[in-house]
Amino acid sequence: MDSLVIIPTYNENDNIASIIKEVLLQGNEFEVLIVDDNSPDGTGNTVKKILQKKSEKKNRRVHLIQREKKMGLGGAYIAGFKWALARNYDFIYEMDADFSHDPSNLVELRKTLIEDKMDLVLGSRYKKGVNVINWPMSRLILSYFANIFAKTVTGVPLTDLTSGFKGIRKSVLENLNFEKFDAEGYGFQIEIHFYTYWKRFKIKEIPIVFVERRIGNSKMSKKIVWEAFWLVWKLGLRRLIKKI
Repeated sequence: MDSLVIIPTYNENDNIASIIKEVLLQGNEFEVLIVDDNSPDGTGNTVKKILQKKSEKKNRRVHLIQREKKMGLGGAYIAGFKWALARNYDFIYEMDADFSHDPSNLVELRKTLIEDKMDLVLGSRYKKGVNVINWPMSRLILSYFANIFAKTVTGVPLTDLTSGFKGIRKSVLENLNFEKFDAEGYGFQIEIHFYTYWKRFKIKEIPIVFVERRIGNSKMSKKIVWEAFWLVWKLGLRRLIKKI
């Protein structure tokens, strides 16, 4: 087994069937794992209906973890990573369910991992200017300067530490101690980049275009923003005292 795309979901029923279809169209090497936090809108049930259609060969590349309740983005990815490692996938990918990440970029992520012998390839909104569509200016400014702040404090020289679109080699995940991860929200992305970089794995950023969701509601909140803010300081301290 080659590539597993992990997609955490909470109330993404309007998007889920379409995003699964588009990911599977990128090539037979890609499989999909949905990690659903018992979405009230029936996202998990829609995935189960897809799983039941085993007569369609492509659906055999779809998998589901359904958790009991809403437990956070970080925990969803960790559950997905452990599932992938137990089944020996070579490359594991993170992406959102709402089409803010273009599934066609998965091919380039995989190609860069293999041909450039990278350990983590990150889809960056800020690698070449600002490539974000349909965000209000306030959120764009917050995101842009939050990344500069995170880069400065953690010492990780990436333009988009909060990006949730990436490909990762199995060997990276095997060497990360998930017990050290604290963030439930988007700060989880900063953590995974921090530990990957300071464990001396090779990281490369490629430019992507990020498009704000057209359907459904954003999961961003003030709680998530503050969690990430304090997390950055904590990671910066860990770097200084070399507890990584």
